[in-house]
Amino acid sequence: MPVVHCTLERHGAAILAILNDAILHSTALYDYQPRSSEQMASWFAAKIAGGYPVLGLENSAGELLGFASYGPFRAFPAFKYTVEHAIYVAPGQRGQGIGEQLLRLIIAAAEADQRHTLIGAIDAANHASLALHQKLGFIETGRLPQVGFKFGRWLDLVLCQLTLSTPAQPQDG
Repeated sequence: MPVVHCTLERHGAAILAILNDAILHSTALYDYQPRSSEQMASWFAAKIAGGYPVLGLENSAGELLGFASYGPFRAFPAFKYTVEHAIYVAPGQRGQGIGEQLLRLIIAAAEADQRHTLIGAIDAANHASLALHQKLGFIETGRLPQVGFKFGRWLDLVLCQLTLSTPAQPQDG
């Protein structure tokens, strides 16, 4: 599967469809309303402005199978080496190893970008995602009970962390 650097023009509609499916049918996103194309444009603009990657995997027909990205963990200068990642796989493509490939790509991107820590915020009922993160070296560093409410039930959020050997020379400021 070819790895691509996603753009709004080429992949925006596919990413929007993947995110909206997750919003409407899962607890992968603690959101209620589907996102609009305007919100997708803003999302891409924020990724570009922050220098954050949006990586995807396509099939031989050029269809996006899934994507991964990261962005700021918290908006304070001391967190500049820590990012929170997101990985989403298209409906009908899950369970085929695409999520693992995307997670490996985003780990490599974070190392290349001299990041130190990747954070995943995962719904506690998403056992497949938690197992994947554990397989690739993430450790559970926090569990926040009943912090979300969706589909008529309380949701627990698990924070998973992977600490990288980068950056080579971290600096304050």
